[in-house]
Amino acid sequence: MPFGLCNAPITFQRLMQPMFGDQQCQSLLLYLDDIVVFSSTVEQHLARLDIVLGRLKQQGLKAKLSKCVFFQQEVRYLGHVISSKGVSTDPSKVQVVANWPSPTTISELRSFLGFAS
Repeated sequence: MPFGLCNAPITFQRLMQPMFGDQQCQSLLLYLDDIVVFSSTVEQHLARLDIVLGRLKQQGLKAKLSKCVFFQQEVRYLGHVISSKGVSTDPSKVQVVANWPSPTTISELRSFLGFAS
């Protein structure tokens, strides 16, 4: 996407969904400008990466290597931690709520409820 293009992330997502619709939620996740590929084994991961990179190449798109991360055992994504153990809430996100000072006024209570909901 050209620098400064208005609504570039959603434009990218609209481009990616038809390309990877058959793979979405089964071998990869798409959200705005992210493609997350997941698998159980190294061989399966290599095959899935080959499919993803092949489809990008087929459409004339490129992935910038400096923005890519490969073969991670754990990924922090959209406030969650995704790993072989499953999906859990990112502890850093929970820490903010756990350390929130107890409200002492109605205004502080409303502020907390607005933040937490």
